Amino acid sequence: MWPFHRKSHRPPQTVEATDTDTSAPVVEPQVVRRKVKTPKIRNSNFEVGGDLGVLSVEDFGANGLANARVIYHITEDIFAEGVYGESRLGLTSYERLSGGSRLLTDAQRRLRYYTLDLGYDLFPGETYVGKRHTYNSALYVIAGVGATRFGSASHFTVTVGGGYRMLLTDWMAAHVDVRGHVFDNSLLGTTRTSNNLEGTLGITVFF
Repeated sequence: MWPFHRKSHRPPQTVEATDTDTSAPVVEPQVVRRKVKTPKIRNSNFEVGGDLGVLSVEDFGANGLANARVIYHITEDIFAEGVYGESRLGLTSYERLSGGSRLLTDAQRRLRYYTLDLGYDLFPGETYVGKRHTYNSALYVIAGVGATRFGSASHFTVTVGGGYRMLLTDWMAAHVDVRGHVFDNSLLGTTRTSNNLEGTLGITVFF
């Protein structure tokens, strides 16, 4: 009989690799955690405040202005506003050139107006002041109707404009506004439409 070799059924031996562990970083990062104070804005729908600024009335020059406003936030981006303002008109060009003629008495130079407006926040976001302070803010547009009274007459008025609002604290906001008051004026004998510009800076509080 021819000799034969029996095949071995033992499993092959394995050798485990002993690689060096390189998962640990060579340099430990030193991370300084910055303390962040999140704004605690009140869930309030009403704002009340006032403004100081300048009102330029056609033929009467630019004069000081003070007003008060009440704002109701209908939604996050839409708000309604009521404004009452007062200013005292200066002399017209005719009065300055005539040397003594007066078209209005001192009492008639007191200008008062009120408007009911609807506004919309176009670009709500944040404003950064330096590296440590961030404030919620928004650019908005506004339009409305009302009345302007001076010279013993009341004029139907259309108001259009825009502004910028920044929340200084959780209960107070600063406003910068530019608006145009459009009405028909016949004080100088002929009726014409005048666009009277207003610029104000004010503070409101939430409640």
